[in-house]
Amino acid sequence: MPGIQQFDTTMRLLQRVLDLREKNQEIIGSNIANAETPGYAAKSFSFEEQLKGALFTNELQPTRTQPGHIPLGPTELEHVTGTVTSREDTTGIGDENSVSVDQEMVKLSQNEIMYEAAITMLNKKLSAVKYAINGGA
Repeated sequence: MPGIQQFDTTMRLLQRVLDLREKNQEIIGSNIANAETPGYAAKSFSFEEQLKGALFTNELQPTRTQPGHIPLGPTELEHVTGTVTSREDTTGIGDENSVSVDQEMVKLSQNEIMYEAAITMLNKKLSAVKYAINGGA
């Protein structure tokens, strides 16, 4: 059932993206909550490059042993964890807090849009399964 395996890979990818977007949301929320905390270093979370690497690295691609085999997607998406970095205040002014509420609100909006896009894609995949289960009706 190669088609189901490919579908499963897409589902696993979307699940991983949703998990990573949720973690990003938590970090952004923490930054906003600490916007008035003296000495707080804003944190940022990135995972996109790591995810691209997992998707397009030959190490993670199963080997096709026959020309008729359908190539499958990555098998180790769970190893994509992202990285958290701190951004120290470099202005030298004020309480050494590096949070910009405006920038964090933009990041929050962008992350929400990407999360909703992943949810929409997941819903479309599930609709396709429902359609197939119902015999195309």
